[in-house]
Amino acid sequence: MYEEFYGLEARPFALSPDPRFFYASKGHSRAMAYLEYGVQLEEGFIVITGEVGAGKTTLVRSLFETLGDKPLVAAQLVSTQLDAEDLLRSVCLAFGLEDAPSHKAGQLRRLDGFLNDTRARGQRALLVVDEAQNLGPDAVEELRMLSNFQGTDGPLLQSFLLGQPEFRQLLRSENMQQLRQRVIATYHLGPMDEDDTRAYIEHRLARVGWQDRPHFADDIWPRIHDYTGGIPRKVNTFCDRLLLMGYLEERAELDAAHARMVIDEIEEDLGQNPVEDGAATDAQAAATEQTDVPGSNTTMVAGQVALLRMELDIEALHERLQRMERNLSINFRLSQEILELLGEQCEPRVHRADGTHS
Repeated sequence: MYEEFYGLEARPFALSPDPRFFYASKGHSRAMAYLEYGVQLEEGFIVITGEVGAGKTTLVRSLFETLGDKPLVAAQLVSTQLDAEDLLRSVCLAFGLEDAPSHKAGQLRRLDGFLNDTRARGQRALLVVDEAQNLGPDAVEELRMLSNFQGTDGPLLQSFLLGQPEFRQLLRSENMQQLRQRVIATYHLGPMDEDDTRAYIEHRLARVGWQDRPHFADDIWPRIHDYTGGIPRKVNTFCDRLLLMGYLEERAELDAAHARMVIDEIEEDLGQNPVEDGAATDAQAAATEQTDVPGSNTTMVAGQVALLRMELDIEALHERLQRMERNLSINFRLSQEILELLGEQCEPRVHRADGTHS
């Protein structure tokens, strides 16, 4: 919708992780450095945590884009309340081992054979576990046990663990001591500051051919940062809605007032509607007071009150219709993205060093 209006080649603020839009903020650059450091060491665990929407998955997919010239077979596993038995089966599937037996001993034997064959080809296996906070202690311990696979020249499997902050609490628990000893680096990915938030937005816009249309006024940047907290996914959601509003109202420039309008709409969608109801109540109260003035023409004032209420009703209806139009567009897009994300997560995929997937 708004892409054509603003001359953009594609949507710049889609919610699905896309390495093409990776922006190396101060925090993301540091996190990427830890991941690259882990790849060079070829052993141990790297742990990256961050709030929901901090950009952990995009970070990993961007890492995969840089592995084309390295002898790596990398697989990404999105965990969803897996126990130890399910985890092992999911790891096999992530590496494309669909012929693995249904029992644990057979799965371990199949995985061991795959890892040794990988090393014999001069490659290494890397497992990236996303949403690691969903793993129970037994499943995390199973991951640690997988790091025991050893070849003649070192470990056969390296693992990166990505999760929300509560995963760090699990790692601190007493029964995770053996895993902690194998963690070579940890990093918490925090929110972006205001400068990085602005640069992040401009970077994503530039990736789709933005030519300063819409133009963003200087006063809009602190408003966007304050509302989104510098969380990339929140920034994407807000900016997508902001551009949609700009398109529907044919705005070539967006400023803090427009950002405030979008914030008000979002808050109203969440059940807060203080402005509209308050304005109508104040106008009606003022009109009611006028009918009580001694000596006034009651009939004329009553007619004015009726017209005033009609104007308020029409204006409120017009605003509601505009919001409904925007919300329908937004909900349709969100539904599409949710279906795409569910499709991606239904089955694990292996990301090979040659750029192919299975």
